[in-house]
Amino acid sequence: MIKVRLRDFIETEIGFFAVNTYQHPKDRIFAFLRYLYLDNSNKDIIKKYRLDIKDIRQLNGKKYIKITDTKKTYDILKDYFPDYLYYDDTKDILLHAIPKDRIINILTPKDRLEEILIDSKNKFEEKCKYLANIFHEGGIDYKYMGISGSTAIKLNNENSDIDFVIYGMENHKLAREILKSIFDGEENYGKYKKIIHPLSEEFWKKAYNKRIKDNTISYNDFIFHERRKYNRGLIYNTMFDILTTRDWREINSKYGEITYKGIGTIEIQCKVINDRYIFDNPAIYGVKDIEIIDSNLMENNYHLDPSSIKKVVSYTHTYAGQAFNGEKIIVRGKLERVFSSKGEYMRVLVGTSREAFNEYILLTK
Repeated sequence: MIKVRLRDFIETEIGFFAVNTYQHPKDRIFAFLRYLYLDNSNKDIIKKYRLDIKDIRQLNGKKYIKITDTKKTYDILKDYFPDYLYYDDTKDILLHAIPKDRIINILTPKDRLEEILIDSKNKFEEKCKYLANIFHEGGIDYKYMGISGSTAIKLNNENSDIDFVIYGMENHKLAREILKSIFDGEENYGKYKKIIHPLSEEFWKKAYNKRIKDNTISYNDFIFHERRKYNRGLIYNTMFDILTTRDWREINSKYGEITYKGIGTIEIQCKVINDRYIFDNPAIYGVKDIEIIDSNLMENNYHLDPSSIKKVVSYTHTYAGQAFNGEKIIVRGKLERVFSSKGEYMRVLVGTSREAFNEYILLTK
């Protein structure tokens, strides 16, 4: 049995994929293509799709190119590697998916950090080790930590950020509290304040330009929400994110148990009542007191009961951790009907693409 979870990487003959969910069909793994292997058979891809040659990286004599644009990645798979696309009936959407017989290797953030802790090879890896030691000192066991992103597959370069993974929701909450204590210069953590800092204006602008592609939210709104999260900082001028992945004990559902059907787009205002999984992927907000601001439903005469909307979820990192229990939010996204053995309800999905064009979760003003 192949066992993978969110933020693991899978090596295939065409490149490296990032696992982006916890539930998978029997014969394949849902994962998004992040680094495409370049060889003579696909050398025209860079020019055809206007990929950035500055994103070419090398590993063991092979060249890979990082792809971040959702549409371009889908187009490349459709034109060159259609076997890696799969229509998921449970979500009513076309997804990246790796047939299990194409898996060469599974690389986990946990294993990568263990390598670094034993023998860090350079200054970048020393920074990863330093972060791990701080969180360990604050009460998090090393076995609940990892390093994801390009570092997990050893394709990081001088411009790479640190994607630091914390396993378990309570551990992730503690890690963010530790970072806040460092920023605030609290006792026992003040000694780290000269090494670890909040993001500077330069790095906030870099993060904004990386995340927001269509001016959906303003720069000021972006950093207002981000600064409250305490999941991002600088260590010796390298940016790091504290990401979360469920501990194995928190993964309690199976593929196919829940199905989703899109029925249009909607904008609502609501109150957050459950914030336990707001930093997961998808980020999950339990909500109530729904007010419909605008809607465009596929069924013109469909009567929507606002109280049937029970959750807001986000598949894009930008809108994870946007609001906490008791806060009111305004949300725009895809309205979905959810079917499970426990009954039927509605949810609003934000992040139908990685860029989340014209979709958002914001605190009400």
